[in-house]
Formats: sequence, structure tokens, C-alpha cells
Amino acid sequence: MIGYVTIGASDVEAALPFYDGVFGAIGGERKSYEGGWAFYGLKGGEGNVGVCKPFDGQPARGGNGIMIAFAAPSQDAVRAAHAAGLANGGSDEGAPGFRPPDGKAFYGGYLRDPTGNKICVFHMS
Repeated sequence: MIGYVTIGASDVEAALPFYDGVFGAIGGERKSYEGGWAFYGLKGGEGNVGVCKPFDGQPARGGNGIMIAFAAPSQDAVRAAHAAGLANGGSDEGAPGFRPPDGKAFYGGYLRDPTGNKICVFHMS
């Protein structure tokens, strides 16, 4: 089971608008930002997604083959999160839609944050 996740950011300040927008669109919020660490979680819940510079002092970079998926309450929220990410320094890795394209259950959109980390925002019907 996952207790929390940290996402490495080259510039934490530059990453905040991206994650504020994406997580805000799916019912999340920034819980704290202190000492170069931002934590996010669902409104009314705990912060379990951290954004920070890597502990080892090396440059942050998107992990090859690593992706974190975040559940959204609806397909509209997936579209809103994808649009918010693009509007706040992210890049498109796959427009919102059903996967596979002829599927009817998994609806997801894919983004890279300003550092290059890949995320998915999805809704299961």
C-alpha cells in the first residue's frame, strides 16, 4: 500500500501552479508548503503527495518508465485537470479519452510536469 509519494522538482516554486491546478481540478488542495516541500491531498484529508527537490542534491528529472496516476471524480474533472496542467507549464502526453480508444471504463489524460515527471489523471466508469 502507498503511504505517500514524493515527486522531484527542479524548481519547486515553478511546479506549484501546475500541481495546484491539476489537483484542484480533481478535488485536491495544497496542504502545506514549508522548507521547499509542498504537500497535497484531498480536501478534508491528509497530504500524501509531496513535491520537493531530490534529497540527494542531484538534478530532478522525470523517471523513465515511472508514472503516477491520480483518480478523478468524473470525466469532466479529468479534462479540467489536463487543461489546468497544460495552462500551468505542463506538456501533453496523451489527451483525455478512453483507453483503449474503444474502451468504456478507463478514461484518462496524461501530462508531464515542468520537470518532466509523467502523471495520469483518470476516472473509472
